[in-house]
Amino acid sequence: MAEPKDNEFLDDLAEAEAEEFAQSLDELEDDAIELDELRAERDELKDRWMRALADAENARKRGDRARREAEQYGGSKLARDMLPVFDNMKRAVETITDEQKEASAALIAGIELTMRELLKTFSKHGIEIVSPEVGDKFDPNIHEAMFEAPVPNTKSGDIIQVSAQGFMLHDRLLRPAQVGVSSNPG
Repeated sequence: MAEPKDNEFLDDLAEAEAEEFAQSLDELEDDAIELDELRAERDELKDRWMRALADAENARKRGDRARREAEQYGGSKLARDMLPVFDNMKRAVETITDEQKEASAALIAGIELTMRELLKTFSKHGIEIVSPEVGDKFDPNIHEAMFEAPVPNTKSGDIIQVSAQGFMLHDRLLRPAQVGVSSNPG
């Protein structure tokens, strides 16, 4: 038969081990909670880092797009200001008579050469002429209707007169072609 002291000792020992085991479980739970908190913080930081990376990439792309647009369209104000020069030179070339060509051949050749050089420079920088013809269909994206008039043998929306050529800078309209449009019904 076991002595009561031995039973007390075994009970105390079991109780101490149970407390130590419970304390170890509490520590494990605390460690697990801390680990979960660290994982959540890591995930949040990773998400913020990925977003910052995406923002930086988007900023780079916006910068590239802005640079390309500046290269292509940065001179649009100057180009638009040069259009009246073209118009005046074109009118001057169109009004030259054969007699004037004979009398001032060198001067006329210089004006025509200047006109060709202006057109070459326009082309070099992506400026294209929009030249509608009488009978073409009116397109509000590239034409500006200066007037409407009923003209026999035309349909509504047909171009009946071209007042001024238009110009495109790459894919953007610098100036619409100025046209007269037929207003004949149906």
